[in-house]
Amino acid sequence: MDVVAISRELTAEMVLDAYPRGLFPMAYVEGDAITWHRPKVRALIPLEAPHVPRRLARTLRQGKFEVTFDVAFREVMKGCAASRPVWISDDFHRVYGELHDRGVAHSVDVWSMDDGELVGGLYGLAIGGAFFAESKFHRATDASKVAVVSLVRRLAERGFAVLEVQYLTDHLKQFGTIETSNRDYLGRLRKAVAMTVSFGPPSSRINRTVP
Repeated sequence: MDVVAISRELTAEMVLDAYPRGLFPMAYVEGDAITWHRPKVRALIPLEAPHVPRRLARTLRQGKFEVTFDVAFREVMKGCAASRPVWISDDFHRVYGELHDRGVAHSVDVWSMDDGELVGGLYGLAIGGAFFAESKFHRATDASKVAVVSLVRRLAERGFAVLEVQYLTDHLKQFGTIETSNRDYLGRLRKAVAMTVSFGPPSSRINRTVP
């Protein structure tokens, strides 16, 4: 069991205190509570040599999507919550929205080049040189995968050291995601959060290239 604490409230300060200590929250709607998790095994996407599946590389070359950063944060959160209403509660929208306004929470926004609609994305927190990916969604094939690749590129360009994705899934395996012990993760995390790097300003650069 990776739940190490339960609280009745969620605030921006609690979140900012938790992540550098290896904790992250989830809402437990049935009990009207927030559970705080610290998995024994952590999932990380390497930033030094990210893997892009061949079919996805072809999709990126075709230019079907436009990728922006921090242009549609709240809309991306809503998209993620549509399939995860149990743990992305109203408190999460409020607190992470506040953290976005404070320049800590960020989104990768994926738009259709056909009609300009938001069709995918992800959001998370940047603290020092660590990025904590929270959730992703898609309304078009490969849109969430494009968001992941775009995030990895952004973090590598900006000099980040850690991209934590909570739990390893089949979807994340294709990006070369590794698992490591919580002890090893905390060692990496301490060094990363002490770094002085920036996620950068909102961007509307179109991502059409392949590594």
